[in-house]
Amino acid sequence: MTVDNSKIDSLVKILAQERRSGFGDSAVIGGLDLFLQRWAGELAPALGGVKPYSVLTPSERESWSEAVLERVRASAGPKPQDAPDRPAPRRRRSSKAGSRPREPVRLDSEVTLLKGVSKRNSTKLKRIGVRTIEDLINLFPHRHNDYSSIRTVSELEAGREQTVVASVWEAVLGGPGPKRRSTQAIIGDETGNVRCIWFNNPHMARTLRPGMQVAVSGRVNVFRGSFVFESPDYEILRGQDSLVHTARLVPVYPSTEGLPQRTLRRLVDQALSLGLASIDEFLPDDIRHRTGLVGLRTAISQAHYPDSDRDWKAARRRLAFDELFLMQVAVLSRKRAWQDERQAVRLGEEPGVLDAFVESLPFALTAAQERVLREVVGDVATDKPMSRLLQGDVGSGKTVVAAAALLIAAANGYQAALMAPTEILAEQHFMTLSKLLSAAAEEDVEYLASARAGPSGMVVDVALILGSLPTQLKRDLTERVRSGSVGIVIGTHTLIQSSLEIPELALVVVDEQHRFGVMQRASLLEKGLRPHLLAMSATPIPRSLALTMYGDLDMSVIDELPPGRRKIRTRWVDQSNREAAYRFVAKEVSRGRQAFIVCPLVEESEAVQARAATEEYERLSAEVFQDLRLGLLHGRMAMREKERVMGRFRRGELDILVSTPVIEVGIDVPNASTMLVDGADRFGLAQLHQFRGRVGRGSHESYCMLLADSPGEDARERLKIVERVDDGYELAEEDLRIRGPGDYMGTRQSGLPDLRVARISDQDILSLARREAVRLLDTDPEMSREPNAALRDRFQRYTSALASEMS
Repeated sequence: MTVDNSKIDSLVKILAQERRSGFGDSAVIGGLDLFLQRWAGELAPALGGVKPYSVLTPSERESWSEAVLERVRASAGPKPQDAPDRPAPRRRRSSKAGSRPREPVRLDSEVTLLKGVSKRNSTKLKRIGVRTIEDLINLFPHRHNDYSSIRTVSELEAGREQTVVASVWEAVLGGPGPKRRSTQAIIGDETGNVRCIWFNNPHMARTLRPGMQVAVSGRVNVFRGSFVFESPDYEILRGQDSLVHTARLVPVYPSTEGLPQRTLRRLVDQALSLGLASIDEFLPDDIRHRTGLVGLRTAISQAHYPDSDRDWKAARRRLAFDELFLMQVAVLSRKRAWQDERQAVRLGEEPGVLDAFVESLPFALTAAQERVLREVVGDVATDKPMSRLLQGDVGSGKTVVAAAALLIAAANGYQAALMAPTEILAEQHFMTLSKLLSAAAEEDVEYLASARAGPSGMVVDVALILGSLPTQLKRDLTERVRSGSVGIVIGTHTLIQSSLEIPELALVVVDEQHRFGVMQRASLLEKGLRPHLLAMSATPIPRSLALTMYGDLDMSVIDELPPGRRKIRTRWVDQSNREAAYRFVAKEVSRGRQAFIVCPLVEESEAVQARAATEEYERLSAEVFQDLRLGLLHGRMAMREKERVMGRFRRGELDILVSTPVIEVGIDVPNASTMLVDGADRFGLAQLHQFRGRVGRGSHESYCMLLADSPGEDARERLKIVERVDDGYELAEEDLRIRGPGDYMGTRQSGLPDLRVARISDQDILSLARREAVRLLDTDPEMSREPNAALRDRFQRYTSALASEMS
């Protein structure tokens, strides 16, 4: 008798699954004997005489399985070899969905080669990043529906997700209305019947036929005293099939409109059947053994169709490790290459300069500031370029440390640059540094200041270069920088333009690091004398995210606020209490305090913000605070005008400062005790925390009121968090949880890929991945040894993909 290859293929997969489960007779619903009995004729040459599988011991089942596979190889030729680390995945394989396309399929083949992928579907798949067979294989589910609880009808419980295997008695169109587009079916087993309804799905009435065996999975509800499955997942049983949509942990994939989960599962199933055998293990054996990770094919198979929650966790751990490990190798390689290939200028601590600067400050440095300053001074004193990320909560004093570093470079006779993401922030840094360095602006050049550095009386020029400057002024400043007469230059992206030469550049400070791309940062570091790098972030970054995205930077954290800083009482105020909020502001002013009122962020336009701020300033002056002194500050004002307004506010000549978000950073007025953020629902957590940080800098009780007219659900959650949490790092963790890493920091800007499986909360996996990356780069940085050959190839593909995405 001729062997039926399709049945043999199914039997081989079932036996592989049995081996994985310890020969527990669990690979086929109802037991393997049912499958063997149904296809006994087609399988006879392979089976031989055998007792019922169910009565054999596990060891007898293993021996029988090996004998069957030997007969399969003899009668049907050798089966394709699988990876030694995994049995074949248990997936549905029907002649319709799983048949091979006519053209040979490779991992890089377009998904259009798969059966059922029309041009329309391929367009939808591209929306979720799927273009090739490999993309489908790597489209991992974000969760699984647990349909593994298989019950008889009599065992069903209301409110739980369960599966029944039953026969279809009838399936008819039904439901309310003349169109009757819903399908109602009665299915049953030997213990009873249950009703199923698929709303607005007349197709099911044509699909289900009396006598069919089906598996139905979903939540069981009670309607008029009877159990009912409402729009459940279903699967028609054909004896040899393993299940995809029911009776197991069923994957739920990232999707888009017009791509139902059933379609995605079917396509992923095809891709796995055709391409999984082509996936090669790339982790060296020693790494896998040390980490205890499962093999790659096993991980991919179990990530899609896990046999248990334990198998899913093992699969996720392996795939998450792969993502984080390759990422860590990339960032650490970047750092080592940069430091090994470059020899920086040694910036020694010029006698008396740093001490004189610290003594000139109107406040004492905190212990945390002194510690971080020592770290920076130690880094720049060597010829190995500094690569450091400086973090600190609002008001912790990062700018002072940056100013000291810039001054050290200038005092050594070199140039230093500070790059900020916006012109407003660059202006604020220029004004702040001018004050910290006791500089006075030259009368004829508004964007140039001179500072006396140390007891020697050495003068350091500080220049501000912006894209919006008049052409002649920009040329004048650019020429001063090129000639070397400017010691410290501050600006935005204009600093990386090829037209700006900074020949003696020895130190670069990048503020709000996460708002710049890798290539922008690299462009600035290519100028001058292979400069040292100090990256700063006013937005606290969770440690896990910092290690993931900025693993090439050493970390410094100012984890201490200046003494005397008071806890700020924060309250969310709804529209009905707007007048009460205004009365509270007036009351604080009557006590001798000052207040900020931040106008709503209408849209991302400085012009629109300025108009809104002007209108609100006029309304508040005329209608709300007629007897008080109000000032106006917005980004469209000239820098001298901004400084004039801020000067009046600092001196107490203004009671209330009405402003756009330009006061987010760089403002220090100890007498300001109240912050009112109007339209608070329009801002993110980090920005609200920055606004709040403008008050509480003196000895007075301070308050932050978040005024929101009609916040949505997401905004309500943000406002409640800001009310409850005042620690910047805890707030950052909450922000990360809400938005995810890609939105939180702009993953694309970092030059790193989005994480498909790993989570930023995977601290243990991240630590493991970083440790293994360091070990690899210490022992074989070029990955030239034979055991690392596959890893080298995989890493080259990884970095090539990054370069392609960044270009």
